[in-house]
Amino acid sequence: MRQTVMSAQYLQIALDIAARIANGELAEGTRIYGRSVMSSEYNVSPETIRRALRLLADMKVVEVKPQSGAMVLSADNARRYMENFGESADTQVLQAEVKELVGEYETLNRRLLDAVSALVRGRETFLAASEPFPNYEVAVPKDSPLIGKSIGALKFWQSTGGTIVAIRRGQKVILSPGPYAELYGGDVIVLVGSSEAVKAAQHLISAKE
Repeated sequence: MRQTVMSAQYLQIALDIAARIANGELAEGTRIYGRSVMSSEYNVSPETIRRALRLLADMKVVEVKPQSGAMVLSADNARRYMENFGESADTQVLQAEVKELVGEYETLNRRLLDAVSALVRGRETFLAASEPFPNYEVAVPKDSPLIGKSIGALKFWQSTGGTIVAIRRGQKVILSPGPYAELYGGDVIVLVGSSEAVKAAQHLISAKE
């Protein structure tokens, strides 16, 4: 709504300034008051004044100079501006409002899409974090060639892609066994990884040397 009001205001202010130039109140070659002064005069923001002057500059009614404000160029161009745009001011206002609203819609649409995407990503991350990693058990045969070898020497993770999180040995459970832990016949390896990692581990512990 604020942008729509500003659109109507800057067009009306541009018409008023053009009328003041056309009737000689603001003579050709004179400098127009600064934006801060005019914003106080018209009770609008400096940005609204800037847009009004920019519109008149496009029509060669005034010349806007950086750091120097605006200077009146042509009363004839001001009159032509009034003839061409004065009677259709309402149409110009509506066109400006439509343009502003389309811009707002596009901005809001982008923000909505970004928010939805972030929400989906956040939900997926939360669900993934709330679900425990699947773990599998692989029994070590009593005739496995791995018996007596340490996890580090076997390069278990590099060979299978799975991580040993525990070894169950009879009634005893060894949690987070280090690289120096050795495997015994009858051990049950508890590992975390994919189904492919489980197959690789089964192949590793049962392969004949």
